[in-house]
Amino acid sequence: MDYETKVFPGSGGYGKFNRLVVLFSWFPTFAVMLNLFCDVFYTLIPELYHCKPDPRLLPSCFQFSNYSKQGYLNITIPWLNGSRRSHCQLFKYPRNVSVFNENLPKQKVSCTRGWEYTHSSGLNRNYVTEWDLVCGDYWKVPLQHICFMAGWIFGYVLLGTLCDWVGRRRGFLISVSLSSVLGVALCIANNPVVFLLLRLAQGAMLAGVLLASYISRLEVCDPPNRLMVAMIGGFFGVGAELLLPVLVVLCRDWKILQAVATLPLILLLSYWCCESVFPESPRWLLSTSQLLQAKRSLRMFSSGNALCLRDENQPGERLLADMDSVYGDNCQPEFHTVLELRQTRVVWRNCLILSFTLFIGTGIQYCFKRNLPSFTTNFYFTYFLRVLTRALSCLFLCFTVNRFGRRSILLLSAIITGLSSLLLLALTLYLHDGLLMVLSVLGLLSSQALAMLSLLFASEVMPTVIRGGCLGLVFAAGCVGIAASSLMELQNNAGYFLHHVIFASFAVLSVLCIMLLPESRRKPLPDSLDDGESWRRPPLFLLRGERDSLLLPTNPPPPEYNASSYSCLLTATHRMLCKEEIPLKMAVPTQSSSTTPPQLEVGERVEEGSWDSSFVEGEYIQPLNPSLGLLDSLSMSEDI
Repeated sequence: MDYETKVFPGSGGYGKFNRLVVLFSWFPTFAVMLNLFCDVFYTLIPELYHCKPDPRLLPSCFQFSNYSKQGYLNITIPWLNGSRRSHCQLFKYPRNVSVFNENLPKQKVSCTRGWEYTHSSGLNRNYVTEWDLVCGDYWKVPLQHICFMAGWIFGYVLLGTLCDWVGRRRGFLISVSLSSVLGVALCIANNPVVFLLLRLAQGAMLAGVLLASYISRLEVCDPPNRLMVAMIGGFFGVGAELLLPVLVVLCRDWKILQAVATLPLILLLSYWCCESVFPESPRWLLSTSQLLQAKRSLRMFSSGNALCLRDENQPGERLLADMDSVYGDNCQPEFHTVLELRQTRVVWRNCLILSFTLFIGTGIQYCFKRNLPSFTTNFYFTYFLRVLTRALSCLFLCFTVNRFGRRSILLLSAIITGLSSLLLLALTLYLHDGLLMVLSVLGLLSSQALAMLSLLFASEVMPTVIRGGCLGLVFAAGCVGIAASSLMELQNNAGYFLHHVIFASFAVLSVLCIMLLPESRRKPLPDSLDDGESWRRPPLFLLRGERDSLLLPTNPPPPEYNASSYSCLLTATHRMLCKEEIPLKMAVPTQSSSTTPPQLEVGERVEEGSWDSSFVEGEYIQPLNPSLGLLDSLSMSEDI
């Protein structure tokens, strides 16, 4: 059965119950984003830190009482370029001297007793300061980023497939339960290795929560509202980013912040008890031929949308009766996996292109963000600037995508991203700082719009039966782009220029790839693999604005020749002409020599053979003989 034209209107359409389900699907986005962006503050390196002075490195005659705290630091910690104290070195003096002065020969050594952190823009205690992950151990910080993103990649691929096997609701509840347990375990982690492993596992579960809620909210709304539903979910993520600095100021310790961030996940466990706030997707149930569960879910939606099912004439009850006649009693569930993409061509191509665009949109953001600290060293300025550009990109998509189409805006975002990146590559040394700032912000805004629209586009063109697995692959490609930036930090930005050149080239290449995508604006979601294969690439410039909303060609093909139909038509005509009376009377003029043509009067009858042939205005009129067949009459007329 066609879901958009029969099932969805029969269950109440996008009614009150559907809106309630969408509302409760936004809260998981807030909880997941809160835990995701906590990682920024967990791994934030303090602005000012230095080694703890070691008295064992000073001469035995040194008197501490003769120096203030500032003077004590001056003789124990070297200065770098006269601007700041060294982060990783101490002075070592000769041990056996009788008189101490600052001109004694000394050498620089690494820190021996740890570090002192004097100022921090975020937490007073975080992952870095807890285990002194600076200087020689700094590489563990980007490694933690990479492992965290690896967990998200693994979670998207695994739990996306799980959502296609067991359903959106079950996949969501499993992910929420495990992520809550892992969040509590992180609060008591006392080892960097344990913290890294727990963070990796929690990232995998958080990916399942985000993916299941994203798919569910789109599958319960109609085509005109899909964009706004997705973008409001993006604003919930922006709200989590804005709230996080407030929580950081209140908590001041990473373990307390972790407990606060885990609390929304624990509250989401209430979805176990109340199925109506996060029901199973009826679209997925029907696509996988689970008839009994689909009926139960549709009854829940119909009653929630105030449709009465007791009356047989109601649309909901007629819908359930039609489902019985279409699917039958022996309908067996059919589940699909993402491996079936190998049997497709269009779906596989669309999945690959959108994964590529999302990979570019997330990976190239590092190139733009790296230019922001050059204007100011304030951490919160760059943080809130990134949040502001994310909110502006959501607004940009809200006002343009439904009007100009998914493909057109995706193409525009890719063009702006590529041009901004190329200009920064070529003209960084020649442009004014203000213009560099504008290009960086513009590129950051367009790349975020490219990433968000790629996710929405992928969810609309992937078939329902494998939407979880395909969308998981697309999400995973975006996490690979984020992990690429952490890889640059792991190498101390040694390959930043090559990283920028590669992603700028990819952005230009994506412009050509986007041309191969279909248009999904105001179109129903494809349910089966065949539906996904039927989505073809429309022309870029349309003659009419409404043509992009049609899946079928505008001009239907001419009907094919059918010999049996023409044979039936000939037989029916022969029987009509072989009747005893002719329904039309041909009046014969009184004088045969008259040039007035005979008139046909409707409703009068004459006996056959009552008038003979005559010439009228140079034409020969021969009455049809009922005893002759149609072909004989036609041949007689041709002979005459």
